[in-house]
Amino acid sequence: MEVKKVLVSGGTKGIGGAIVTKLLDEGYSVIATTRDKTKANIFEHKNLTVENLDLSSKDSVSEFQEKVESFKPSILINNAGVTKDNLFLRMSENDWTEVIETNLNGTYRLTKIFLKDMIKNKWGRIINITSIVGHTGNLGQANYSASKAGIVAFSKSLAFEYAKKNITVNCVSPGFIKTEMTDKINDDFKNKLVDKIPAGTLGSGDDVSNCVAFLASDTASYITGETIHVNGGMYMA
Repeated sequence: MEVKKVLVSGGTKGIGGAIVTKLLDEGYSVIATTRDKTKANIFEHKNLTVENLDLSSKDSVSEFQEKVESFKPSILINNAGVTKDNLFLRMSENDWTEVIETNLNGTYRLTKIFLKDMIKNKWGRIINITSIVGHTGNLGQANYSASKAGIVAFSKSLAFEYAKKNITVNCVSPGFIKTEMTDKINDDFKNKLVDKIPAGTLGSGDDVSNCVAFLASDTASYITGETIHVNGGMYMA
């Protein structure tokens, strides 16, 4: 059986790292991207390649495209994202633009690169990692919330366009997941946060990666244009 190829942007730590680990365990061949390869903490694996990619830079995207031109993944997981939080009136245009360029425009750029081969092969999975705040909004995250909400609408439109080509396009929307980022939150704020989660705990990277692996599989072939929320009941669509 041919090994399916997967590209995971932002795949070297946190949720992205958990996704890469899960897919490697299931036998996929994976390219994971990172903005800074020197800080990548993903383990070595015979079916894993780590490449530099800054999605906010058209030049970086072009260089990356040339480097991986022969890889042609049938599964694309748009996970990479950045935050530049601040109250809206204090948010600089650069902070707004960098988040939109990386999170939303970066998703557009990567999808544009690999979609044509999926159409040619009449099979593909595009899975976009969004966020609970793309549905609820959040204090100090007008830019990040807008980028994630835009990805949801983008995904629904692609799902309409390419369902007959046997290509599914879905989103996985994590709530608050235990990562290096959430580990830095002070205990008082973290406890208040957990109090708002019906499940009573932060999620894990595995909670998200299990959902991604399902959507990447043949089992999920009749699911497209959907957002699966992984948030312990904090937001119920």
